[in-house]
Amino acid sequence: MTGKRRTSTRSTFLPRSFRCTRSGRATALAAGALAACASLAVGCGVVPGTTGGSGGDPIIVMTWAPEGTSATNKPGMPAFALAYARWINAEGGLGGRKLKVLTCNARNDTVSTAKCARRAVKEGAVAVIGSYSQHSDAFFPYLEGAGIPYIGGYGVTNAEFTSPLSYPVNGGQPALLAGLGKELAATCGAVSLVRPDTIAGDALPPMLDAGLTAGGHAGSKDLRAPEDATEYSAQARSALRAATAGRTKDEGADGENGCVVTALGDRTSTYMDSFRRTREDYPEVRTATVLGSVDQTVINASGAASGPFEGAYVTGWYPATSDAAWAPMKKVISEEAFSDTRIDPTDTGVQTTWIAYTVFRRAVESLGDDAVTANAVRGALDDGLKVTTGGLTPTLRWQFTDRLASIGFPRLVNADVTLQNVQKGVLAPAKKGFVDVTQTLEKADVG
Repeated sequence: MTGKRRTSTRSTFLPRSFRCTRSGRATALAAGALAACASLAVGCGVVPGTTGGSGGDPIIVMTWAPEGTSATNKPGMPAFALAYARWINAEGGLGGRKLKVLTCNARNDTVSTAKCARRAVKEGAVAVIGSYSQHSDAFFPYLEGAGIPYIGGYGVTNAEFTSPLSYPVNGGQPALLAGLGKELAATCGAVSLVRPDTIAGDALPPMLDAGLTAGGHAGSKDLRAPEDATEYSAQARSALRAATAGRTKDEGADGENGCVVTALGDRTSTYMDSFRRTREDYPEVRTATVLGSVDQTVINASGAASGPFEGAYVTGWYPATSDAAWAPMKKVISEEAFSDTRIDPTDTGVQTTWIAYTVFRRAVESLGDDAVTANAVRGALDDGLKVTTGGLTPTLRWQFTDRLASIGFPRLVNADVTLQNVQKGVLAPAKKGFVDVTQTLEKADVG
C-alpha cells in the first residue's frame, strides 16, 4: 500500500475507541448533548453574532470548503454561497436585511479549518452554512463554544450527526452506501469496496454491508486506497480480483457477476482511468458508486456509454439534476454566476449549499422582526421548525435525538436516498422518488 495513512482527523464516523453498546452509546451521546446544550444556555455564544441582522446591520454567515488541494476539493460551495448572497440581496435581502457571506479555504487540513472557524467567531457569523470539511475536531469546538449553528454540512464526519449544533440536510455517506448496498444485494455476486485509506473511509464498509446484508448478501471486501494518489492500478486489480474471486476471462465465471463499488470522492475519475486499463483482463463486472464520487462529467470522461460506468447504479441524496425541483437553484446560478465555472449544478456540494441556505432562510423568516443572532437561529431550528425544500428532500425537522441515535447518529434526520442508473452514458433516475434507509442503518454493525 502506498500513500499516506490516516490523513483525516479522529472526528470522522464512530472512532474505534467508541466501544460501548448501542443503548450505552445512545445514552452517552444524549448526555453529551445535554451538557453541550447546558453550556450554551449559560452564556456560550453570547459574544459572536449577537448583533447580526439587527437594525441596519447585515446578517453575517460563513461557507467554507477545500480548494486547490491534492485531495477532495469543493470550490463550487463557497462560490455558490456568494452567488446566493448576491441573488437574495437583489431580491430585498432576508426580511429587509442584507446577507453577507464570508468564505474560507479549509484546505483539507486541521490548521486551515480551525482558522476558518476562528474567523467565523471573530467576525460575528450567526451560522456556518453549506460547508465541507473532514476535520470536525478542528472546527466544532470553536462553533460549539460560540453557539454558532452548522447548517447543512456535506455529511462526511461523525460529529455532523452527533453535535447538538449541527443541522444536517442529508444522510451523508452512511445513507448513500446503505442504499447502494441494499440495491446491489439482489444483483451482485462478490462485492469489493474501494474507499479512502482514512478514518472517514473506515466508516464506509459497515454502511455498505448494512445494505448488502439487509438484502441477504454476505457483505463486501474492503479495499483501502490513498485519497491523493495519481494512479490506482494496484487497487483496481485488487478490486477486480476480489469481485471475480480471482477468475480471469479465460477461466470463465459462474453465477452472478461481481461488482466494484468506488467511493473515492474527487479521485474516482483518476481511479477509473486505472480501472479501465486493468478491467480487460477479468470477466465482466458491474460498477457502482455514490454521487459526490461521480457525476455526469466523470461519466463522460470515463467513456460515457462505452465506459465502465455504463449500467452502474448510483445513489444520491437528492433528485437527478434534470428534475424540475432544481429550477430555483439554476435560476440563481443563471442570474448571478452564469460564467463562474466553479459552480456546477450537478455537483452535490453546490446542491447541498443551496438546500442549506434554504434552511437558513426559513429560520430567519421565522424570527420576524427579532434580531438575527446565532442563538436566535439555533432556537428557531430547535423549536421544531419544519423546513420544506420544494421536493429536494423530505420535510426537515431537527429534534433533540432522532431514530438513528441508537447507532450514534442522533442528528441524522434525513435517511432518504435516490437511486439512479447510467443508461447510454447518461445518469438517469432508476426509481421514482426516495428510498428511506433508516431501518437498514439501524441494523448497521458500528460497534
